[in-house]
Amino acid sequence: MLKIGIIGGSGLDDPDFFRNPDILDIDTDYGKPSSLLLSGTIDDVETVILSRHGTKHQYCPTQVNNRANIKALQKAGVTHIIATTACGSLKEEIGRGHLVILDQFIDFTRFRKTTFVESFESGIVHPAMPHPFDDILRSIVYKTAKYLNLNVHEKGCVITIEGPRLSTAAESKMFQILGADVINMSTAPEAMLANEAGIPYAAVAMSTDYDSWKEDEEPVTWDEILKVFNKNADNVKKLLVNVIKELKE
Repeated sequence: MLKIGIIGGSGLDDPDFFRNPDILDIDTDYGKPSSLLLSGTIDDVETVILSRHGTKHQYCPTQVNNRANIKALQKAGVTHIIATTACGSLKEEIGRGHLVILDQFIDFTRFRKTTFVESFESGIVHPAMPHPFDDILRSIVYKTAKYLNLNVHEKGCVITIEGPRLSTAAESKMFQILGADVINMSTAPEAMLANEAGIPYAAVAMSTDYDSWKEDEEPVTWDEILKVFNKNADNVKKLLVNVIKELKE
């Protein structure tokens, strides 16, 4: 049975479309997830929402317990995960407010727990991950965004850095040379763990800024990131609701 897990999803608890709300307090072998899970239905589809950084955004990127988050969603029975994330653009053509349906990642994190494989005592495990985002789920998200006339890019490579600091200009330019299209602090560990857990995973990245490479304008600040994100959050919410309707078909 279809059951959607959403990571992020601010505002999706709106009673106009989120029905039969319930709270799931799930513990895992890796500890507690970032937040209690909000369970209910959107268009009669069972949906579970998890706040990546906590309900008060109290967890910085390094503190996020990604293993517990993915395991909690798995224990809740989700069949698909759709993640939302803010990102910086490394390409001129990916403007502020544009959405990118990610298809690749480069992992530049250093302190995250990014695997459930803690030992080879029971056998050697090297998870293969050439295409970490689910193509079918990505296609549905992209086509839905196009139908809604949103500014959307069909694919993009995200580079995930440790944070919480933003990039230097030199780093930002290096990431462009590496072939990344956008940059954030969250996606790579989530995608790795969702793959290991066998849950189809897609991520919608909203561009909020030009990171630090575009030196003909003021350097990016957190306040500016929030301003753009909040201005365009309704588009992401509308997209997710319509994707769930499509998945139901």
